[in-house]
Amino acid sequence: MHPIDERALEADLDALRAALRAEAGPEDLAHLRRMARWGRMCSLVGLAAAGFFPNPLAWFGLGLGNFARWAIVAHHVIHRGLDKLPGTPRHLHGRVFARGWRRLIDWFDWMHPDAWHHEHDVLHHYRLGEGAAEARPGDPDVAEDNAFFLRDSNLPSWARRAVVYLGSLVWKPLYYAPNTLNHLLDHDARRTTGERVSIFSWDAWLPWRPRARAALLRCWLPYAAWRFGALPALFLLWSPTAALYALSNLLIAEAVANAWSFWVIVPNHTGDDLYRFDGPVRGRGDFYLRQIVGSTNYRTGGDLNDFLHGWLNYQIEHHVFPDLSPRQYQRAQPRLKALCAKHGVPYVQESIFTRMRKTTDILIGATSMRRWPAAEAAEAA
Repeated sequence: MHPIDERALEADLDALRAALRAEAGPEDLAHLRRMARWGRMCSLVGLAAAGFFPNPLAWFGLGLGNFARWAIVAHHVIHRGLDKLPGTPRHLHGRVFARGWRRLIDWFDWMHPDAWHHEHDVLHHYRLGEGAAEARPGDPDVAEDNAFFLRDSNLPSWARRAVVYLGSLVWKPLYYAPNTLNHLLDHDARRTTGERVSIFSWDAWLPWRPRARAALLRCWLPYAAWRFGALPALFLLWSPTAALYALSNLLIAEAVANAWSFWVIVPNHTGDDLYRFDGPVRGRGDFYLRQIVGSTNYRTGGDLNDFLHGWLNYQIEHHVFPDLSPRQYQRAQPRLKALCAKHGVPYVQESIFTRMRKTTDILIGATSMRRWPAAEAAEAA
């Protein structure tokens, strides 16, 4: 790869950011609300079908509604993508949405909103692709590192692939919820006792340990009680059989939501054509460059296509400008891609199915991520 002029890239992307900000208006808020309605409609249709014999309408309606509430609404609101839009109500501001009691009505999922904000918005976004150091947490979402037990295993390839596919059905409760909480607790502990416990220190998650109790009370129990206790119980007003059907449909829909989110989210920064990095960011130009070469887009354009991808098909634009609205990413994408071509910066965009294949190869150890060359980084400075 030829040397990249980071200062020129920084200037062009700063100008693009300013232009996007100037173009933002009430239409962006109206658009987000429309996408939120689409998600709610999916959930309502799925819930209406849940009282019948287990059926795909319930599974995919509830699953897609769950995914949209997280990926489109919570994701962009907590990133403060609507904070500066005119007319944004208080509950759609990043500091208010899903905080405290509002978690019950804004975004109720396995992950605790405060924990997800710290793990995702702070660590993942601003330490993208970095390995952890003794005194500094890295990016907690490096799939290549998190799948070390699978990559290093002696299982045959087909068995490792089966672990990936089956694991995608339960990844939010078994991995993502405790992992996000663990990083928040690490952050709090570092400021007091200096303690640090890895998510992979399994003894920390024995039932009598403090972190296991925290995960139970803040992540697993609240969501499971609502989703698989209170919601099916509503169908008792119809009949016990309807309640059992509702429970079975909700359980399958949860697996659908887990798999849908896994196969959209994890490939965003995983593949043998994407880069990882050594050491912290050296400036805004370096930050911009890392976000682009460490991320990938899927097919973009059109509200229906983007809705089904949870707007995570604009991952490059989102990582370069993390606090924009979904509609702004639609406008930014062709312009940012053109700037990458101008500056000779790799811009990876492929179908989600291609990225799923490349991600699976990384997770099972068939391929490995690229390392951003130190020499090229020095020349680009």
